Amino acid sequence: MIELGSIGLKLSLVFSIYIIIASFTGIKNRMGQFLVSSHRAIYSSFLLISLAMIILTQALITKNYELKYVAEHVSNHLPVFYAITALWAGQSGSLLLWVWLLSLFGVIVVLQNRHKSQNQYTLPYVNLVLGSIQLFFLIILVFTSDPFEKATFHILEGQGLNPLLQNPGMIFHPPTLYLGYVGFAIPFAFAIAALITRRLDNEWIKTTRRWTLFSWLFLSIGILLGAKWAYVELGWGGYWAWDPVENASLLPWLTGTAFLHSVMIQERKDMLKIWNMVLIVLTFLLTIFGTFVTRSGIISSVHSFGNSNLGPLFLLFMFWAIVSATYLIISRREDLRSRNQLDSVLSRESSFLFNNLIFVAATFAILWGTLFPIISEAVRGIKITVGPPFFNTVNVPIAIALILLTGICPLISWRKATMNNFLRNFLIPSAVFFTALILLFAVGIRKVAPLLTFSLSAFVLTSIFFEFYRGTLSRIRYHDENIFTGFKNLIFKHRKRYGGYVVHTGMILIFIGIAGSSSFKTEKEKTMKKGDTIKIANYELTFTGLDQYNTPNAQVSTASFRIKNGNKYEGLATPSKHYHPLQKQTMTEVYISSNLREDLYLILGSINTNGSVFIKAEIIPLVAWIWIGGYILIVGTLFAMWPSKKKKSFLETKPLAKKNKEFVQLPQV
Repeated sequence: MIELGSIGLKLSLVFSIYIIIASFTGIKNRMGQFLVSSHRAIYSSFLLISLAMIILTQALITKNYELKYVAEHVSNHLPVFYAITALWAGQSGSLLLWVWLLSLFGVIVVLQNRHKSQNQYTLPYVNLVLGSIQLFFLIILVFTSDPFEKATFHILEGQGLNPLLQNPGMIFHPPTLYLGYVGFAIPFAFAIAALITRRLDNEWIKTTRRWTLFSWLFLSIGILLGAKWAYVELGWGGYWAWDPVENASLLPWLTGTAFLHSVMIQERKDMLKIWNMVLIVLTFLLTIFGTFVTRSGIISSVHSFGNSNLGPLFLLFMFWAIVSATYLIISRREDLRSRNQLDSVLSRESSFLFNNLIFVAATFAILWGTLFPIISEAVRGIKITVGPPFFNTVNVPIAIALILLTGICPLISWRKATMNNFLRNFLIPSAVFFTALILLFAVGIRKVAPLLTFSLSAFVLTSIFFEFYRGTLSRIRYHDENIFTGFKNLIFKHRKRYGGYVVHTGMILIFIGIAGSSSFKTEKEKTMKKGDTIKIANYELTFTGLDQYNTPNAQVSTASFRIKNGNKYEGLATPSKHYHPLQKQTMTEVYISSNLREDLYLILGSINTNGSVFIKAEIIPLVAWIWIGGYILIVGTLFAMWPSKKKKSFLETKPLAKKNKEFVQLPQV
């Protein structure tokens, strides 16, 4: 079976080469049979990579230590649940997941578009681009990072899974992040195909809209799950440390968000075509950069896979992609020129443009801070670390400006807003903003960042509420509907728009959670003997004893604390230490008691021979709103993606024509 998995990867590499050759030959000679054959090669490649995935997963579950990858990432007593997650715990397995998802998406793209007349010209080029990306990853898997490499000696016990990854969230975090990373390859491929064929209307954007939303959604989920994992598993009381790999996942999210906003202007005004091409190329390149950072070993991170020889290969691939995309954009610049201009600075288009500039500014600020240690070491021989103070100083004002624009955008009309209309729409949200500002200042919030964040959040939520209110009122007046029917018809007939407002609501709640948890956290530390008490805020924690026991993978020491909140007992807190003998690592398992107002966060420090323990208690306000905002963001994106019910035309219900395997009309390029 191991040999079969290895052969499957090698054959899929051959099929990837064939996809490129067959697509190119079919395009050049206008021969339909080669294009159909390339589709079959895409299906075959997917099946072969799927076979390799199944075989490697089976080897991990059955603890087949004949494979080096299995020996490095599982152990005899590792539960099946975590043995499956070991598939993406290491370099080879995670790259295999990457290329499997790409091959799956390639199959879906072919099935979606092979009978669509509007995409018959671009699909062969899309296959060519996706085949090239797939070939790159398969070359790495076959020649550099083979997941089916055999161990050089007999192994009775594997090294086991990294204790940091033995968390239920890790079965979801890497796959969702990869769904986002790999998904952006699809709009990138369609953008390159549109450039090659000079079919630079809005069709490629319409074709890939749901792909872009899908990728953005899963990248968002992956980032949130990673933040939750850090909060629960790393035991430091935070969820975002501006770690290089964290930053690498945020970068394509920022440019992808900018792209989602700017394509609306292209569809409405036939503007920003070059800008949108640059954004989608940049987003794809940043997904590759994120993969490169994790695997090259050039940046020290808790998330990285250590040193490897993959760095030069990724740099070469990114250089090739940058040069190719830049050449195509420059050579097609006349076709990409905007046909219209902004009618007014006071317009929704203008607010979207400022929104884009803010996202791109944040992207380059974070990218610079991430790469600066490498650049300084290369230039001066001294590695200068850039920490959270730099990122916070730069990005807090950017985030506040972004919140402000999020509230302004719904209040401004398209094309040109009159001053009277502008002032009328701003009256109530502005009154809410100033009222919130005064009240928050009066209750003692004097820090500028949280004060502005909370006040502007009230402004944004008010403006979003009035968008729903005015829309529903319009349905009641002009369609003679009751309030419930009017509201339902409003949001279901304009899914993209109102789904976007729900997403904005989720983002505002996330900003509220970030501002509250980062600005008003309190903490206390104490060495405690049995019966001792520590007080923090309204909580009183009494140490009741220490319990020690063994699990199949770890030696566990658990401290118990009776929790009293005011005059009410809330149960028992049980922070613990887990020592993993195989890896010789000690992990801290925190205790978290969460409500909408705050989290009680307990960290067990050292355990002394006399039975006393060192405990760190933290009160972290509003952190629950980060996760609540994430749920709302997911709901809003799914709602915006959900297809509307519409009657199909005759052309949509019938195949346009039988496939001509001898000849397909393609444009001269």
